[in-house]
Amino acid sequence: MSDKILLAGVIGAPIAHSKSPLLHGYWLSRYGIAGHYVPLHVEQMDLEEVLRMMPKMGFVGANVTIPHKETVLGLADIVTDRAALIGAANTLIFRSDGKLHADNTDGFGFVENLRCNADWKPEAGPAAVLGAGGASRAVIASLLEVGVPEIRLSNRTRARADALKDEFGAKISVVEWVHAGDMLKGARTVVNTTSLGMHGQPELKVSLDHLGSDAVVTDLVYTPLRTSFLTRAAEKGCQTVDGLGMLLYQAAPGFERWFGKRPEVDDATRQFILSA
Repeated sequence: MSDKILLAGVIGAPIAHSKSPLLHGYWLSRYGIAGHYVPLHVEQMDLEEVLRMMPKMGFVGANVTIPHKETVLGLADIVTDRAALIGAANTLIFRSDGKLHADNTDGFGFVENLRCNADWKPEAGPAAVLGAGGASRAVIASLLEVGVPEIRLSNRTRARADALKDEFGAKISVVEWVHAGDMLKGARTVVNTTSLGMHGQPELKVSLDHLGSDAVVTDLVYTPLRTSFLTRAAEKGCQTVDGLGMLLYQAAPGFERWFGKRPEVDDATRQFILSA
């Protein structure tokens, strides 16, 4: 492959908002790698045809985002155990033998963000997770993998939370959304996986009265970087971790697989994305 310019990209609809091309472009430039990473707007009806064509065009892999993260599992030849458990893939590899390999690095990015940016001990006590969408699946799977003893889950639509409990088992307990604040009592890890608090969305109004100062609190939202949820948690004395790190860390494994270099997630990377 040394005589070829390696290509990768991110597939979604819409896709113009994605920060992934900026991030991967920064790493390609930083490490002097001859390659490109491009945004690809692909509608659902065209997804399979596009995926079959990409390797012929020189693509070695791609990230996948909304609305394709679940669909690609059915199109892949090889699905990792963690992608199957989460029920979605965000990282594709076009193998030299022609097979499509699907993985999910969202859980890795979530855990690495907490490990690198807080004094976090997942086994220290229960986790409280707000939201039961696709992001929540990755968070729950990764929390169980690193040894969280109990996960308390609450979602505005209870049926979705109950479905996750059925899938992930006895360590999950479901709390009604109107009582979500109660599940923070004694929680050592607290995670907002909903879009509440994001620019253009309503605020996350869950009460933090029962939140202890020994909790590590994180928000997957990173626009704004400092959500009101994190601000309120910091005022309670908690360690807080913003959502940008998850975006950065989840991208690193894919970059390494496609371009052969493990990129460093450091302050320079973070500042580049924030200033772009």
